[in-house]
Amino acid sequence: MGKVYLVGAGPGDPGLLTIKGKTLLECADVVVYDALVSEPILAMINPQAERIDAGKRRGRHSKLQAETTQLLIEKAQTAAIVVRLKGGDPFMFGRGGEEMYDLLRSNVPVEVVPGVTAGIAAPAYAGIPLTHRDYSSSVVFVTGHESAGKYRPQVNWRAIAQSAETIVIYMGVHNLSQIVPDLLAAGRPADDPVALIRWGTRPAQAELIATLATVCDRVAETGFAAPAIATIGPVVNFRADLTAIADPSRFAIPLNGWAIAPEVSLGI
Repeated sequence: MGKVYLVGAGPGDPGLLTIKGKTLLECADVVVYDALVSEPILAMINPQAERIDAGKRRGRHSKLQAETTQLLIEKAQTAAIVVRLKGGDPFMFGRGGEEMYDLLRSNVPVEVVPGVTAGIAAPAYAGIPLTHRDYSSSVVFVTGHESAGKYRPQVNWRAIAQSAETIVIYMGVHNLSQIVPDLLAAGRPADDPVALIRWGTRPAQAELIATLATVCDRVAETGFAAPAIATIGPVVNFRADLTAIADPSRFAIPLNGWAIAPEVSLGI
């Protein structure tokens, strides 16, 4: 019996992959990876390893969740190191908890290797701190996509709207037309700033800056699409404060050859 490692690949920039995650990729026998894992990270996989694309993009899952878990169980029967490579962090809206539970029920040894989650990294690369003494002392993370193919309003958006100054929504762009009215009805101000950040930490990163009152129209006008993280709250204004005092040509900080170009912004 081998061992399955649930490894967080981070949001895309290979510089954000943990050392432990990189080491496991380099010595893995089998790697089962999700669609959002970036190519530079996939390039780190042991050339002799078996690579299996598990899909996991909205509406385009190449494997059902049960099929993926069963595959991991089967591969652990013959391979010493099986890496389940998941975008971001396995336990942050990544179904890592479900996979770990099913693997342990089948007596397969499991270890979790956390990753940097996009809900923190994408705003950071856009110059938006989720907390700041002058803007926000609380933050909540929530999924905007609860089931494949349709929106099920099970999230208590009234409680979310009132519980924190900063709201970070994963996988919510497709359902903004349902989410935004709920937040407004719950008392969030219409001029609450919103930042949508697509392909966070990657060369293709782009931002759309709007307000709760205008964000749905701006998405329709620009064709802004997933995958994206939504950040809502006064901290979004900190980005404007930065651009007011910084040289725009030096605002992006390159890391491992990757740099976020300021001109890709669709908002400010």
